[in-house]
Amino acid sequence: MHVLILGGTTEARALAGLLHGEVRVTSSLAGRVASPRLPAGEVRIGGFGGVDGLVEWLAGHAVDAVIDATHPFAERISFNAARAAATAHVPLLALRRPGWVPGEGDDWRSVASLEEAARALDGFGDRVFLTTGRMGLAAFAACPQWFLVRSVDAPDAPVPARTEVLLDRGPFTLDGEREILARHRIDVVVTKDSGGEATAPKLTAAREAGLPVVVVRRPPVPSGVPVAATPEEAAAWAASC
Repeated sequence: MHVLILGGTTEARALAGLLHGEVRVTSSLAGRVASPRLPAGEVRIGGFGGVDGLVEWLAGHAVDAVIDATHPFAERISFNAARAAATAHVPLLALRRPGWVPGEGDDWRSVASLEEAARALDGFGDRVFLTTGRMGLAAFAACPQWFLVRSVDAPDAPVPARTEVLLDRGPFTLDGEREILARHRIDVVVTKDSGGEATAPKLTAAREAGLPVVVVRRPPVPSGVPVAATPEEAAAWAASC
């Protein structure tokens, strides 16, 4: 049996570790990170060339099942995977970590896009901790605020005129996030609803500091695609195919 895992997320790596040695597993990474953490098993890096390219790859490599374990905001590859799997008649599962839920004391502002997040910053002060990654910063390029942008690799232009870049990779600690908010005198935090524990401490730190958080909602999983919440659930699904 050959399982293709799409994505280099923490969950994707855990799933590859569970499947490796039981079935043939290939993990496909987008190649957007210069030095990715590699999972167990076979690894390919780079795109497929759209839906048609993925259909051809599935057939050419005798793939029996596909698990989309990409980042919750990797909308294009998720919809391409759904179309390709349907065309190739290969079963597909989406592995999605649960999203974050606000708790008592949280001051969250939910928005639908990065562009809406940029518009929502007015009135929240001048200093923004932007934790949405290096992609999509063009949405904030015209904003007058000062931005602390955290990403694994340096972002490409355009970026806000007043930007400081913090290169770092999670998981992050609560003490570390508290220190960042205090040292940079942050007024508001902007994040995507990525879910998981690796980057969640910033939410706790923001709540403790009484800071508002602008949260970009997730895009939907393609219609008709079953969803698993954990690598263990996904591994069990693959075993049943």
